Amino acid sequence: MHEQDQISTLLARLHAASPAGFAIALHVRYTAPRYLFQSYRKDWLDTYSREGLVLHDPVVRWGFSNDGTIRWNALDDPSGVMKRAAAFGLGYGAVIAFLRNGSRSMAGCARSDRELTDDEITELKAILECLHDLTERVETLSPAVHMTLKQMSIYLTHG
Repeated sequence: MHEQDQISTLLARLHAASPAGFAIALHVRYTAPRYLFQSYRKDWLDTYSREGLVLHDPVVRWGFSNDGTIRWNALDDPSGVMKRAAAFGLGYGAVIAFLRNGSRSMAGCARSDRELTDDEITELKAILECLHDLTERVETLSPAVHMTLKQMSIYLTHG
């Protein structure tokens, strides 16, 4: 299976495991990821962006300063970002974050109907690790794979 197909398959698995959406930041350097995939509802993404909620988001804060996983309901959220997210169908979720080979990747994955199980969180972590590994060396990715990743990012974010 080509890298392009592997990445598409992993994103499809991620979407199935987090039906209310996800945000993935791969290979974050300083504060900017090399790749950002978001599949949350557009009205939530618009609100989040317009109100600058990234500055107060406990998912982002935890992802930058921790390795491992945590459910959203265990995060410290003094600004009420998670309560706002719940109003957009993002009631339950988990954060996955790790630093490997000097590169940090993180994800927030959501459901609207119930908490993610431990097994689901383990699967999400494995998917994120595979995506991290597949995209680790951008210079070794073919131009076609690199372009596909950019297009997927734009499609998921604005779709």
